Amino acid sequence: MSDQTSTPTSGDGLPAAPDPQVFVEYLARTRWFGGKGRPLAVTGVRRVGTVPGAVPGGPLVLLCLAEVTYDDVGPEAPDKVEHYQVPIALYGEAQERLEHAHIATWEDPARGRLHGYDALHDRGAMACWLRSFDRAATEPGGNLVDDDSSLAFHRLPGHDLDLETHSTLFSGEQSNSSVAFGEDALMKVFRKVTPGVNPDVQVHEVLSRVGSPDVAALYGWLDWVDPEQRGGDDHTDDPGSGGVMQLAMLQQFLRTASDGWDLALSSVRDLFRQPELHASEAGGDFAGEATRLGRTLREVHALMAEHFPTSTVPGADVAATMAGRLPPALAAAPGLEEHRAGLEALFARVGDLGEVPVHRVHGDLHLGQTLRTALGWKIVDFEGEPAKPLHERLLPDSPWRDVAGMLRSFDYAPRVVERTWAEDDPEGSEVRAAKAAEWANRSKNHFLYAYADGDISDQQRTLLDAYVADKAVYETVYETRNRPTWVDIPLQAVAEIGAP
Repeated sequence: MSDQTSTPTSGDGLPAAPDPQVFVEYLARTRWFGGKGRPLAVTGVRRVGTVPGAVPGGPLVLLCLAEVTYDDVGPEAPDKVEHYQVPIALYGEAQERLEHAHIATWEDPARGRLHGYDALHDRGAMACWLRSFDRAATEPGGNLVDDDSSLAFHRLPGHDLDLETHSTLFSGEQSNSSVAFGEDALMKVFRKVTPGVNPDVQVHEVLSRVGSPDVAALYGWLDWVDPEQRGGDDHTDDPGSGGVMQLAMLQQFLRTASDGWDLALSSVRDLFRQPELHASEAGGDFAGEATRLGRTLREVHALMAEHFPTSTVPGADVAATMAGRLPPALAAAPGLEEHRAGLEALFARVGDLGEVPVHRVHGDLHLGQTLRTALGWKIVDFEGEPAKPLHERLLPDSPWRDVAGMLRSFDYAPRVVERTWAEDDPEGSEVRAAKAAEWANRSKNHFLYAYADGDISDQQRTLLDAYVADKAVYETVYETRNRPTWVDIPLQAVAEIGAP
């Protein structure tokens, strides 16, 4: 990516961006920047364009891509260079109300002194996005294309936006930024961006067009086509085709929905408050919700298999991938060593399964990726596992990976509550441990029975066990490095599934 900050008067009509060092300091204080603690430099700032929809007296919104180059890896490392999207609201006068979101103040040769703020904190700036998405709905094909900047706002038919509402920035997000527009719509701004189709946009578009009730409906998305790489189809699975970068998506705001993880924790707390009762007798029994969630995932997988390409991969390839992750995991987490033989035997059985059906799946499913509405469960965030490169997140995979992720989440929920309660009531730990196991097993059984419609073959069971074990191995490494006192949670699963 070329550095355009050194030539702010290049004649492209865009405002100048601040000095690259400004972005170094800004990224370091955000929640969503993934390179904290690594030695780095911002080696370029690409001024992508300005968001249409500006009004007199309001801000001009400049979209920038900061090129971050890390010094702790070699030149061929896949994470050597990353690109982060930074939308900046520009004003000619300082805005005291936005001081908390101030990025920098600098001189623009054509516009004079500019005061720049993180645009997502500014309702005037966010209104530009909303007006642009609204206008896109009336353009041919539902596309508002700015030829000067190569920005393209896309809209799906069937929903009218409320232009009179205001925006609210969500706090606490780790990898992206989300803004609600009243009670009407939610926009997710992708912070770390990569050329190619974003799976969250792609999957939501397909499922929304076929009317799936199990996801938040997609209203639109924002693309940028790099003029230096123009060409190709922006909806192909080739991540580099046409130089397309998907910068944001607009979707249904499920304002009254409850987070699935929070609901599970609440259910466990109810059980712990009633130690004399079994999980099936407690007021917060989660089995019914687990059953409904299993049916929802089954329906979503069926639609994904219908509307995305399906194929098969040799079981030997699946087994080799899982087995290949085992040696570095054993080196990082010594507690896995005693389970090596059982894990190797399990992965070897996967190698004997023949061809394994695959299609597009969620890729990073757990209770935190679900929302419970009055009408049922919704599955959200189809970006896939954030640590994987984009081309890997677009690959088909076994649906049993998603099932395994949810089963591991059911296992974690009661253990998290158990540890919290142990701080205040250590004497009740033994009872709560039994209750935690009961809640987890009951929820997992109901979820799996509903997902499989009561029928799971020996081949499917072997594949599921392997995916659960593979996930638990990953969790063991994570806990060893970050929360050593929690490592027994995934190790218990490894011991149970990896036993010869």
